[in-house]
Amino acid sequence: MFKKLLILLIPFFTIGQNYYAYVASESEDTVSLIKFDGKEAVETERIDVGFMFAEIEGPHGITVDPSGEFWYISLAHGNPFGTLVKYSTETNQAVARTTLGLFPASMEISTITGFLYCVNFNLHGSMKPSNVSVVDPETMTEITKITTGSMPHGSRLSPDGLFQYSVAMMSGELFEIDALDLKVSRVLNLEKNMMNDKKMDGKMMNHDNMKGKMMTSDKKENMMNTMDGMKHSMVKPTWVIPHPKENIAYVAGNGSDEVIEVNLDKWEVSDRFKTGKGPYNLEITPNGKLLIGTIKSEGKTAIWNLENKEELAIIKNTTSVSHGIAISSDSKYAFISVEGIGGEPGIVDVIDLRLDKLSALSKSKKKSIAHLGIILLQLNPNLRNRGAQRGAQSHGGGGGRQAAGRAGGSRPGQGRV
Repeated sequence: MFKKLLILLIPFFTIGQNYYAYVASESEDTVSLIKFDGKEAVETERIDVGFMFAEIEGPHGITVDPSGEFWYISLAHGNPFGTLVKYSTETNQAVARTTLGLFPASMEISTITGFLYCVNFNLHGSMKPSNVSVVDPETMTEITKITTGSMPHGSRLSPDGLFQYSVAMMSGELFEIDALDLKVSRVLNLEKNMMNDKKMDGKMMNHDNMKGKMMTSDKKENMMNTMDGMKHSMVKPTWVIPHPKENIAYVAGNGSDEVIEVNLDKWEVSDRFKTGKGPYNLEITPNGKLLIGTIKSEGKTAIWNLENKEELAIIKNTTSVSHGIAISSDSKYAFISVEGIGGEPGIVDVIDLRLDKLSALSKSKKKSIAHLGIILLQLNPNLRNRGAQRGAQSHGGGGGRQAAGRAGGSRPGQGRV
């Protein structure tokens, strides 16, 4: 039995630089506050979440608003629908909640619209298109649901907050939602032009072998099963992360054991490179230099240099199911959530990302916990550990309500610095 949890990672600056992570246990309905001081990671507080005493509600997705005043968590195991709950970072007490779709998962808040976008994974539903819930986090009102693909899972907003990207595991598609218009603006079939695995090197893509090696539509069709009339993707994309400085996004191909690079200007696959078995989550360091990926089926974390796609390190995690990733805002550390199996505790592995120290640095164990999502937030040292600095930036977290206006209909990343 897998014991799952989520992590919300919070860098906190005091006399020495400390980092804090919220870790949610999907199997225990709790969230833990983990402190990392650069040497050791320890649990400092445990918070009960959920409202039904007789059932496990399954905290799954987690994010923080741009002001740092509130954090949000999805309770995915609702019957039939899941719940979004809003908590104060000052008190860690629930202040509001609302109903979402089937199995709400990853989510973020746009710095432009102020809305929260949450994919409804529909893990236990039928293989048909699901959707993304759009919520006003101030009133905790669901504004609309936007239909996407079958089992949408990993999702992230563009750095400018104008677009939301999500991948549908079963239909093998990447979706772009216009955060202002609240409509799907583009869809990319990740099976199209899929490379022959034999032409992908284990560590780096051999670009000389890319020419003329595209899969035909007949072969692609033969590689896909059907279920309830839906194509069952061989890529099985589980996560997408836009680059913080370039018009590029990276997708984890969990079924095809690869990372897929997507050119967001041309809206096409621009590269593919092989990974270990079952890549699951991806994150990019805020400086844009490194790509971090959990290799879930091997219990490992991989680190790539994005300049040349070179694999810099493969690090064995503490237990066998590597899952979520959070990266500190200073690009120094990666916090890896590792699921517990059976009686194993969930683990937070901390990896030093400085190029001369690519190694596991610290571990924090929690009974019956495994990690899923992670997000970063800088805290004000004058507040309590749980208090957050208003206006602090969160990595992948979202933003406050600002005037929404389209800048000439530009695509994500245009004008980024």
